[in-house]
Amino acid sequence: MRRVVLAGRGDLAEWRDAARAFAAAGIVPDEIDWREKSAEADLSFQRDAMPPVPVATRKPMTVPPVFIELVETVLCHSDPARFSLLYRLLWRLQLDRQLLEVASDEDVVRARLMAKSVRRDAHKMTAFVRFKEVGAVADGRRKFIAWFEPDHHIVRRAAPFFQRRFTDMDWLIATPRGSAAWDGERLTMSDEPCERPNLTDATDELWRTYYASIFNPARLKLKAMQAEMPKKYWKNLPEADLIPGLIASAESKVRAMAAREATQSLPFHDRLQEAARNLPAEPEALAGTLEALRAEAAVCTRCPLYEKATQTVFGEGPRDAKVMFVGEQPGDQEDIAGRPFVGPAGRLLDQVISEAGIDRSRLYVTNAVKHFKYEPRGKRRIHQKPNMGEVKHCRWWLNLEMELVKPKVIVAMGATALAALTDAKQRLQNVRGQAMAIDGERTLFVTVHPSYLLRIPDERLKAEELARFRDDMLNIQQLMTAIG
Repeated sequence: MRRVVLAGRGDLAEWRDAARAFAAAGIVPDEIDWREKSAEADLSFQRDAMPPVPVATRKPMTVPPVFIELVETVLCHSDPARFSLLYRLLWRLQLDRQLLEVASDEDVVRARLMAKSVRRDAHKMTAFVRFKEVGAVADGRRKFIAWFEPDHHIVRRAAPFFQRRFTDMDWLIATPRGSAAWDGERLTMSDEPCERPNLTDATDELWRTYYASIFNPARLKLKAMQAEMPKKYWKNLPEADLIPGLIASAESKVRAMAAREATQSLPFHDRLQEAARNLPAEPEALAGTLEALRAEAAVCTRCPLYEKATQTVFGEGPRDAKVMFVGEQPGDQEDIAGRPFVGPAGRLLDQVISEAGIDRSRLYVTNAVKHFKYEPRGKRRIHQKPNMGEVKHCRWWLNLEMELVKPKVIVAMGATALAALTDAKQRLQNVRGQAMAIDGERTLFVTVHPSYLLRIPDERLKAEELARFRDDMLNIQQLMTAIG
């Protein structure tokens, strides 16, 4: 039995040199006793471990690149058996080049589990290292120190992340398995174990305040929380001493939240009450005006869409506009701003009509539906197409807008707008680009909604459709010129 002792700090070259020497001499895995250097063993190779002269007839061992990546990761593990495991895999790969693809092989499974543990440990290091400021160096750069207790030899592996992330400050990360330091020019590594420093500063209380503010008792899942923030890291995190109390009070806080919700009015009730208070004091003086109509629409409850929307988004433009543009419904940004066509689709519309020589300030711009219909998805609000019942309820407001503005040309942008303006069930593509007479005295021009152009994934098709949209706007400009 040949014994070899390695420092075992994740150094690929150290293990590779020893493995190459034994492999070249034809030493099988069972004849090597791999050991990790300890305080009692301070030689990289013991005397009886030196391999004999390489066998001249043996072919050099070759391995696939994926094995080198696996070796680099597994060598960072803290299990002393990793050396013999990797040498055994090296030996077996000479007989079976596809060995690493065998998901049921015991050695392969064990190596991949070790690699996974190393990667997880490195990830947790990037997540839970907390720097504490300890002063400034001569050139005015701020100086920081951090303490971390990894399970494996990952300091060298994780240090480049901190160099990229905190390149503008001097720092030292100390661990029981070595340290890493950055001075603005050099990244210095050491395998010497460090002792835990006494680190406290004003940021500890900030971390505690932040964690307490984001803790949601209604979404408490202990197993998931401890998987992302394992208990072994708590002793080095200033906010961790809050966790037991937050967990213990979670149930009572959820009950209190439910009780408050049951006694509080829903948000849209408060909003409608505020809108009602802002109705014109002398409605007769404003009767028959867009201002009065807009104020009435602000408290509209004709369909359920008002319940989730931020506010009614009414049309805007001059009372005597000759052309009215009608879209589908307000989007996310319009719902917040309270104005139509101010989001991405609105910006595209502004760009194209400007290129066609149309002044938006001369247009009356509105939507078939006045409230934003959406589906919450995380922090985002995803647009939902209004149904025909909602369109019919909102046609009340659209008809009143048309009666007051009396436009000569109405531009229907999209299928929903077309359905709101005509009772005929016709495909938009069959009437797109056409000017049709409606109500005897108005012209209806049909085109696509600009949001449709933004959703086209194929760049070639998007360019073609955008060119058609520009042609539609040029035709509208010609209609505007004709009506004066």
